[in-house]
Amino acid sequence: MITFNDLTSKSRPIAVVGLGYVGLPLAVALSEHFSVIGFDISAQRVQELNTCYDRTGEVNDEALKATTVEYSCNPADLKRAGLVIVAVPTPIDKFRSPDLRPVRSASATVGSNLAPDTVVVYESTVYPGLTEEICIPILEERSGLTCGHDFFVGYSPERINPGDKVHTLQTIVKVVAGQDDATADLLCEVYKTIVTAGVHRVTSIKVAEAAKVIENTQRDLNIALMNELALIFDRMEIDTLEVLEAAGTKWNFLPFRPGLVGGHCIGVDPYYLTFKAEAMGFHPQVILAGRSINDSMGKFVAETAVKKLISKECLIKGARVGVLGLTFKENVPDLRNTKVVDVIAELQEYGVEVLVNDPMADPEEAIHEYDIELTPLDQMSNLDGLILAVSHDQYREIDLSGDGLAQVFSHPSKAVVMDIKGFFDGPALTANGVDYWRL
Repeated sequence: MITFNDLTSKSRPIAVVGLGYVGLPLAVALSEHFSVIGFDISAQRVQELNTCYDRTGEVNDEALKATTVEYSCNPADLKRAGLVIVAVPTPIDKFRSPDLRPVRSASATVGSNLAPDTVVVYESTVYPGLTEEICIPILEERSGLTCGHDFFVGYSPERINPGDKVHTLQTIVKVVAGQDDATADLLCEVYKTIVTAGVHRVTSIKVAEAAKVIENTQRDLNIALMNELALIFDRMEIDTLEVLEAAGTKWNFLPFRPGLVGGHCIGVDPYYLTFKAEAMGFHPQVILAGRSINDSMGKFVAETAVKKLISKECLIKGARVGVLGLTFKENVPDLRNTKVVDVIAELQEYGVEVLVNDPMADPEEAIHEYDIELTPLDQMSNLDGLILAVSHDQYREIDLSGDGLAQVFSHPSKAVVMDIKGFFDGPALTANGVDYWRL
């Protein structure tokens, strides 16, 4: 097995496979102490990074200019690495089952270019057992080497929160596991070099895999409870956020909020756990109930918007409704698994003309992934309704006062504003005659 000295002396580089929201910040951080190869299958992504442009916004231009990462889309470059870190996405398919194609493909690429004595560590979120049951056999088959003798494997789940400049790679404790003590020792040394918060070592790869997948499952369930409360309070005509603010005055009340649960983690990871549980003959009820509630919120928001428009005597077929925000969360360009598309699709089922704006999203990606053409903000006019789906900072500049209302809505006195995030000044809008609703 390679040694920590092999890495610090830069005689063997570290390779990071997958240069997305997780892999790129990791590669840049590691390059301050080690020789690093940043590998991605996208030649366009590699070209952009070589010109110091990060479309994810996770690493700024200055850091990209200063880094010594060697970007590559040539798999043969992986043969030089002594440590390979796999940080590829693990999405779900249309049937909400784990889509293992990225992690299988990455394992095949790494295995085909695996040098003896190399350590391979996975950061991709998976169900407990996947690394050892699926990834290691692929590595062995493609390399012709034997795990535990010719190469070694570990697992250290990513904990990146896209767009978060406070809780970063360096400030979040790193969970680390290796197939044996020597592998775990090496990985702890490497990660401690860049993670100031330290590492938390666990006894097995399965424990580390399970720890990661339940982090987001717990958050998913807490948000599901808030969403169910929002459904109940909406029928009672009670303001959910006011209720939560009141309950939050107690020290041990958890500050979760209702909303659309999308993205590559919270809306996905629970399905990895439930998939494995059901494969073992156990049908999880609480986790799937939470998923069902969260997956239904887009439909609920759209139906509520239609009811509000009808109450304003608006003809639904052909009504113009603007949607602000398409990414899965505020202030990031990430469109993966966004649940805003559920709202849009449901409105379109009613014959509503939906105009979508998002200053953070890539227009080409929006068309490619969802067949949605983005509308410039200054063209969001003559609307019957407006839905704030994602609270990007840019939307703070929108004027929904007297003159602003006239520019946005065809009939300001009949305007409907649906504020999923509680972003706008509700009382001010109500005072201006707007039918204001928030989740």
